[in-house]
Amino acid sequence: MDSRIWESVDHLVARLDEESPLPPPEERLARILKLSEEVGEVSAAVIGVTGQNPRKGVTHSWEDVQHELCDVVFSALVALRTLTPDAARVFADRLAYVEQRTAAGCDQGS
Repeated sequence: MDSRIWESVDHLVARLDEESPLPPPEERLARILKLSEEVGEVSAAVIGVTGQNPRKGVTHSWEDVQHELCDVVFSALVALRTLTPDAARVFADRLAYVEQRTAAGCDQGS
């Protein structure tokens, strides 16, 4: 992952830490719970783009869904960085594990 992303995440976490009225253990939980809020916004956007709420009709675009998905990613990176200062390595290690598992699954299908 681009190191600029982690630099941005570090700056965001530092700013959130400075402005937080919560003690660190509660702030950590709040940042993890923020993911649920953001995922809910993705769901609302998908419902809105497909017009699944007959009372509201079409209220969103696929671009809105893309933006909400980005917010999920940002929130997850902030939560991960809040849990560990070594978030970039944890993420890279996990990505390598998923890639290896995916490759192994593809090899088994051949």
